[in-house]
Amino acid sequence: MNIKLHTPTTLKTGSGMSSLRQFLLSLLATTVSIVLTFGTAAVIDHNKKQVAKKEIEMMVINDLDQTIATFQRVDSGMRECRNLQMEIAAHPERFDSLRFSFVSKLSWMSEEPVETVEKIFSTSIETFNTVGNANFVNTVSEFYMNRRKYKTTFFDKIKSEIGQKPITQSLDSLMSINFPEYVCINGAFLLEMKDYRNRCMKTAGITEEDMKAFSQQTVAAMNPEKEALNMRLIEEFDSCAEVIQQSMAKRKN
Repeated sequence: MNIKLHTPTTLKTGSGMSSLRQFLLSLLATTVSIVLTFGTAAVIDHNKKQVAKKEIEMMVINDLDQTIATFQRVDSGMRECRNLQMEIAAHPERFDSLRFSFVSKLSWMSEEPVETVEKIFSTSIETFNTVGNANFVNTVSEFYMNRRKYKTTFFDKIKSEIGQKPITQSLDSLMSINFPEYVCINGAFLLEMKDYRNRCMKTAGITEEDMKAFSQQTVAAMNPEKEALNMRLIEEFDSCAEVIQQSMAKRKN
């Protein structure tokens, strides 16, 4: 028996069911095309936002690192002053020969953190939206608040106190400056700043290798001509200072 299969009349070309089938296929193709187009665009947009997010986070952490480096220099300078003060306290007769050493050891008083990144971070809504990490934002905000507290309640008062007392002219004035306490308080602030920084790294999922690469990129982006000019100015200063020192030494002899 020969059985012949026939296309149902309802699906033959020109029939209503055939038109509906073509319409559904066309609709399906259009839908898939739209999903692929917008889905791909969404993925690309998401990736761009993730890159921007990480760059902002690393920029902020780099700023925290710069602040920590600044106050580490302050810490080192304070310790030198404390050690010299302790040496003079143990040997008061050496005050006249050692007192002017404080002039070079007080250079840390000119250290100041740069607040440019903090202002951008604290005032830009776009930055908040891009980062989208409440824990990171809160920790950074606490770091900056602690930095302002350090400056206004501790660092500025120290500079004012030392500036008002002739520590190189009077042994009593020198001994009235509590350098041991300064070192202790500064060290406590420094430890807290480092803790905030490490919490930011952990919250953002950023590694030390990431920060090293970011730092290298930042240095590479600097104007080489400007850096060369700065080095030349420093060399000229050192050269002139050496000539003056040699001249003064000859006069003494």
